Amino acid sequence: MASGNETVVYLSEQVVVLCSCALSFLGSSLIILTYVLWADLRTTPRRLLVFLSVSDWLSAVSYAFGVWRMFRSDSIDCVVQGAVSTFANTSSFFWTVAIAVYLYVFIVRSNQRVADSLVLVFHLVSWGVPLIITLAAVSLNKIGYDASEVSVGWCWVSIHAPDRVLWMLVTGKIWEFLAYLTLPVLYILIKRHIHIAHTALSEYRPILATRPPSFSSMADTKLTLIPVIFIVLRIWSTLRFILLLADSPVRQHPVLVTLHGIGNTSQGAANCIMFVLFTRPLRTRLCSALCCCSSSRCRAGSKRSQDPSHTLLPDQEASTQREEDDSSKAGSQR
Repeated sequence: MASGNETVVYLSEQVVVLCSCALSFLGSSLIILTYVLWADLRTTPRRLLVFLSVSDWLSAVSYAFGVWRMFRSDSIDCVVQGAVSTFANTSSFFWTVAIAVYLYVFIVRSNQRVADSLVLVFHLVSWGVPLIITLAAVSLNKIGYDASEVSVGWCWVSIHAPDRVLWMLVTGKIWEFLAYLTLPVLYILIKRHIHIAHTALSEYRPILATRPPSFSSMADTKLTLIPVIFIVLRIWSTLRFILLLADSPVRQHPVLVTLHGIGNTSQGAANCIMFVLFTRPLRTRLCSALCCCSSSRCRAGSKRSQDPSHTLLPDQEASTQREEDDSSKAGSQR
């Protein structure tokens, strides 16, 4: 199973992880493409999702290259791949937290102006901090061949670095742990606020209970699920890191290695499934773009996408905001 400290990555595991990388590459590309093609989708939450998808796209490409090459030494291409994946992976952590923070300020604090003003800060932190960390690690020769100790064929922190556990923390794990602590709190607060707001609106204006939710509010609600996806996919990498600290050979088990490889490379695919394929208006547009409108099903879907309740309009975020204001007024009247 392993030779010394080296974890053997079998061909079947390589194939599975490469397929996962390909799906994530396609999923991230599709999210970016739909944002570019359709201007009415360019809301701030969707834009933040695009920035997350850029990080996931880079991760998928760099991980795929590492799994395909299966490095055996600290070669130049190993260091380059390790640097790119370190930057993209860390950036993905920051963008995931940034989305949760934006939604918290926008939905719970009901302050869109402040939420939008945070976007510049998100850029500085989510791109700047990972870049500084990556440059420091490369300049200090900390990136290189890691014998798949906490990876699946790709390069990360060099196994020859005497302080490699420290650099594993700095180049990813510490941010992953902080995300585990931060995201559930923000997620619970957002979901609690939405539940209270909907309950108040139903009591104040019962007719709202029969109205279909607008596409933008549905999209914002789905965005709150990004932290859940993040935790489910990343937990296997965290588990292997903990097992490394405990010097447990279980970290080299093929099933755990495969789950780690799938989890680290699947976020782009998972986001695409939830925010593109499971979103009916986007499904309809993609169906039309693929010249499927000759079928009755696509024609029916096209008619539904023209319904105002299923169209992402620029003023729907304001409408969502007004509904939340009404809920606060209802609470004060009671």
